[in-house]
Amino acid sequence: MLALVMLLSVSSLSAQKTTLGGSLKGVPEGYHAILSRVMGDKFVPVDTLQLDKKNGFKVTLDITEPTLFFLHIDNGDGNMCHLMVEPKERIHADFEYVPASRVYKITNCKGSDNVKLYGQFNDILAGATDQAAMAQVPARVEELVKANKDKLMAAFLVTFFEQDFDNHAPLYREVHDALTPKYAQVVYVKHLAERLKGVLVAGMEAPEIAMSDPDGNTRRLSDLRGKVVLIDFWASWCGPCRRENPNVVKLYQKYHDQGFEIFSVSLDKDGNAWRNAIKADGLTWPNHVSDLQYWQSAAGRLYGISSIPATVLVDREGKIIARNLRGADLDRKLKEIFE
Repeated sequence: MLALVMLLSVSSLSAQKTTLGGSLKGVPEGYHAILSRVMGDKFVPVDTLQLDKKNGFKVTLDITEPTLFFLHIDNGDGNMCHLMVEPKERIHADFEYVPASRVYKITNCKGSDNVKLYGQFNDILAGATDQAAMAQVPARVEELVKANKDKLMAAFLVTFFEQDFDNHAPLYREVHDALTPKYAQVVYVKHLAERLKGVLVAGMEAPEIAMSDPDGNTRRLSDLRGKVVLIDFWASWCGPCRRENPNVVKLYQKYHDQGFEIFSVSLDKDGNAWRNAIKADGLTWPNHVSDLQYWQSAAGRLYGISSIPATVLVDREGKIIARNLRGADLDRKLKEIFE
């Protein structure tokens, strides 16, 4: 099930009239269809749909911002439809219950790309009627979200992967970045931003680092685009870092001519100690940077560094390959890349 904890913000804007109409087939006899507003992890009833003789309905909603609603039956069956509705929309949607999968399909929709998108999501779930089809659901949902990442409903659908977040953080980032230009202040996109805060995993683009080298010149990680780069977090006062340095030097000498670079970020607070350690350990590459802020290093905080030595391996396109590879593990990965 989708798991998304979201708080609806209070807006000072005046409510905009939004209409939702259509038809609903398959409501069990004696029960009612209820439209509720999603408020955090609760559903707050807004209206009970009055169906006419042709199972048609129409409701008017007063909303000031994009809002998530939940259409469900009061028979205890938790499955129904989530509807992302934006102010001033005029939506027509036809729903039909599929008993085999306990899913309500959206068989027709006009006026809302978000509702259409949820209908496609429901089609994937409704079609998973055997083990083989169920096994394909995650891949199909991921493909659907990627293809529609600029639609606000994608911010909700991506939480299908909440229980496997580490493996899908790049997808969260992709959806977040696509929606931010238009929907940065919408609570659902803010949720993604909060979820991604401090998270850097394989497949994500490595955040920019721009800091001074020992001579006061600014060096940028992005200037090394096109190279395989090891971002190496260390310090002159760090014993394990100094003991690891000979291995780093060896790998630099081994793979540098094939396009391997090292971007060393020092968590030092003493500039002279930093410079002396670079010279003493034979760290001959030019990309050494530090803001001399110790554990408050801007780059260290950006990358969530809580202990050193720490490494981040970045590919030629600037995306993270892996974190905290050292020694033989790092050698094996570089051999895989270059040989």
